[in-house]
Amino acid sequence: MNSIAAEPAVTARRLPGDLAIWFFILAEMLAFAVFFAAYAFARASHVEEFNQYQQTLDLNAGALNTVLLITGSWFVALAVQAAHRDEQADISRNLLLGWLCGAGFLVVKCFEYAGKFGAGITLSTNTFYMFYISLTFFHFMHVILGMVILTVLWKQSRKGVYGRYDANGLESGAAYWHMVDLLWIVLFPLVYVMR
Repeated sequence: MNSIAAEPAVTARRLPGDLAIWFFILAEMLAFAVFFAAYAFARASHVEEFNQYQQTLDLNAGALNTVLLITGSWFVALAVQAAHRDEQADISRNLLLGWLCGAGFLVVKCFEYAGKFGAGITLSTNTFYMFYISLTFFHFMHVILGMVILTVLWKQSRKGVYGRYDANGLESGAAYWHMVDLLWIVLFPLVYVMR
């Protein structure tokens, strides 16, 4: 009697989400890379000015925002995993928690902006503040867009749209949210910490 060994099931690796979102993410990351490079060149020309004004930033607020975005990304990743297990309630709950982390980020950033603008600081105050306000506000707008995406994903998840066999839209939105997180992980040390 011949025994035939069962071949292990092989699952093909694939890029999560739509290919179009990845092109969009790459374009966004390229735009930020140009911004980061411009910041680095300006900093190299104005080291003392940048060091002086970096000390006026609230390092604790920046660190808190880092924790909020990393935690938000963790919840969004849990939502995708829940979709792959067809756990509908977990998808919605984790998307909502990710959204709340994004909202927390915006609140903290608004307090930071209020303090700076209240002190009369604007884009034209000096080179450091021009970059600080421009970079962080550009990122701020991306967080807002990410929260809009999470809102749409949450509403769809409440209708049971995502599951084991169709998580593509959820994965696309999650990829965008993770990009927003990744950009802050670069932006925070670059603008707030590095001397």
